[in-house]
Amino acid sequence: MKLFDVYPLFDINIVKGKGCKVWDNRGQEYLDLYGGHAVISIGHSHPHYVEKLTGQLNRLGFYSNSVVNKLQVELAERLGRISGYDDYQFFLINSGAEANENALKLASFKNGRKRVLSVAKAFHGRTSLAVEVTNNPKIVAPINDNGHVTFLPLNDLEAWERELAKGDVCACILECIQGVGGVNMATQEFAQGLQAACKKYGTYLICDEIQCGYGRSGKFFAHQWLGIRPDLITVAKGIGNGFPMGGVLISPEFVPVYGQLGTTFGGNHLACTAALAVLDVFENEGLVENAHLVGEYLMDELRELQQRNSHIKEVRGRGLMVGVVLDIPHKEVRSKLIHEQHCFTGCAGTDILRILPPLCLTRDETDGFIQRLETVLNQL
Repeated sequence: MKLFDVYPLFDINIVKGKGCKVWDNRGQEYLDLYGGHAVISIGHSHPHYVEKLTGQLNRLGFYSNSVVNKLQVELAERLGRISGYDDYQFFLINSGAEANENALKLASFKNGRKRVLSVAKAFHGRTSLAVEVTNNPKIVAPINDNGHVTFLPLNDLEAWERELAKGDVCACILECIQGVGGVNMATQEFAQGLQAACKKYGTYLICDEIQCGYGRSGKFFAHQWLGIRPDLITVAKGIGNGFPMGGVLISPEFVPVYGQLGTTFGGNHLACTAALAVLDVFENEGLVENAHLVGEYLMDELRELQQRNSHIKEVRGRGLMVGVVLDIPHKEVRSKLIHEQHCFTGCAGTDILRILPPLCLTRDETDGFIQRLETVLNQL
């Protein structure tokens, strides 16, 4: 049997990681400024993470959600306290797409509506409802295209208010910093106006924090920069530092009903152990603050590089979620960074480098990246 060939791959076999570095099977070291699509939050193979997961695996790897799992309770309590949402409820699943599916489902259960407003260039996952609210027709199959969604420009509050005033909108779903869409940022005026309009018209506000959340922006959630408090918050990626996991933070307005939501693997013992280890490291090593400080330094250095090199048109983002807009296609830049400078970055569109390193990135590692990027840009 062959793999179903849907991924365009770099011909590099990564076999080892430590902190912000990875190594291939030939022993070549790479600086990882992408973290596997913003998944690696505390660094590769963090010793505390490895110890906790190994210990749990030696005790119990899995049992179903038909019995009490105290690790789930501990995780919910700690996440609520650390994130500032201790009055919310927590539902655990396995991925970001699942988190968005369940958030949309809860909103529809609550107000009985079907229509959703989503942002132009949004990405919320590749499954059923999640892909329908994703603004990429190439990945929306006919069975997913059910006419539930209206896409609107980011930060055009008037357009969103017009649609909400029709009174039939179930939910608005928003990445406060877009990932795949190109690190576009919601403004405070827009976010606060949208929240007020949602409350006025009985619509639920969902913040998709799967990529921009969990400390990456320099606050625990990116929406906390904007002064809003969504009804539903979806998380994944950095929550487990590579262990498949997702979750929905749910406002007290929603009352749980037995059987309404469910999952076989969500919140299993290993997943909860991974998430608890991540929170341990966040607190012990101050990684959210580090994301803020090193992220500011990274953007300052990129803007200084912009003054020296005209290929950089714009630098945008928050914390360690940064977009570098180029005047040339990113393809050759990324290829040279990987194959010649041994540095992984991400991308968006055709001309944006996406920088999403582990939150433990240091200033020295940042300097190393700037030197490598400048070398590449000077060659083009």
